[in-house]
Amino acid sequence: MKKTNWKYVLIALIIASFILSYSSGLKGFKGANLPQTKEAKVLKAVDFINKNLLQNATATLGEITEESGVYKFKLSINDKEYDSYLTKDGKILFPQGISLVETTTTTQPPKKTCEDIKKVEKPMLEAFVVSHCPFGLQMQRVLNEIVKEIPQLASYIKVEYMGEVKDGKIDSMHGDEEAEENLRQICIREEQSNNFWSYINCYIKEGKTEDCQKEAKIDTQKLTACISDKNRGIAYAQKDFDRQNKFSVTGSPTLILNEEGASEFDFGGRTAEAVKTLLCCSFKEKPSFCTKALTTEQAATSFSKTYSQGSSSSGSCN
Repeated sequence: MKKTNWKYVLIALIIASFILSYSSGLKGFKGANLPQTKEAKVLKAVDFINKNLLQNATATLGEITEESGVYKFKLSINDKEYDSYLTKDGKILFPQGISLVETTTTTQPPKKTCEDIKKVEKPMLEAFVVSHCPFGLQMQRVLNEIVKEIPQLASYIKVEYMGEVKDGKIDSMHGDEEAEENLRQICIREEQSNNFWSYINCYIKEGKTEDCQKEAKIDTQKLTACISDKNRGIAYAQKDFDRQNKFSVTGSPTLILNEEGASEFDFGGRTAEAVKTLLCCSFKEKPSFCTKALTTEQAATSFSKTYSQGSSSSGSCN
């Protein structure tokens, strides 16, 4: 048997002692404005661990999957990664589990370097997201930071949205409210592009769409007309969905660079500097503005008034 890490066994026992209090509901979760998706429930558990169980360490969330009727998620503490589990109602946390099925290990593909990235005259970075996903908001926060600091890169970045059209309406993974916001952002992007990033800059803070339309000086009559006209809003959205299907995109966020899948984690994660580097590596002749250094802090997930909250993650909504 592998040598037991008693420090984390102790953490596991402490967590178990908190299950009853946890099952009555956790407070203070930074993503409280989001619907109770699996991502929100797991983020709530991680927030609980950080606030109540850890000292001189921070747990960060990684990939979330479903396995054997529970949510399985990667949890990193002091650069070590652990599998943890949460019941689907979000009430009972299992900080570790023992698999009774023999598994085989898989080899992770090597990280790409700047030299590995295909070079083109005019690169295009497409970021597929949905508007209520904590990690989609995280990627929008990263891209917004890049555009604020290096406005010249705005023309090389496009935010696109995941979903499908059913019975003449947009369908999204987190329900009607998310679908409506996706369409709203699509219409702003297509018909009021000069105001798009101003709207995103506001929206990612608290998700207050009416306030953000005012702050970003959105023409609300034009926006309403776009949303209600199937030859405009729905047609724009379908183009996004066609691109999504072309690249078999299933998770928010997903990056496509010059028609090929790309990973921000090859260059440092969900930081403005990492994504800027990824994009700038694809220029045949790298522009001078690419030399500007951006923040290397991991962007906050969910709605957040600040760029980083000290605890981030590398998850996605599927």
